[in-house]
Amino acid sequence: MQKKFKIEVDCANCAAKIETAVRNIPGVRNASVSFMAQKMLLDADDERFQDILQQAVRAAKKVEPDFEIEL
Repeated sequence: MQKKFKIEVDCANCAAKIETAVRNIPGVRNASVSFMAQKMLLDADDERFQDILQQAVRAAKKVEPDFEIEL
């Protein structure tokens, strides 16, 4: 399943770090985080998508505590 989310991220460097962290989560096929567009594209296993999304948010908050995702 592939979904796009509106996010809040403060800098391009943080977006790159978040993208790397999310891509390393088991079950993630691809992830893209855009600072300029304030969007995150997540492509992950259908059966575990919600769990993977929660893990992605936790990983992002470790990089940037103010990270927000709008569902």
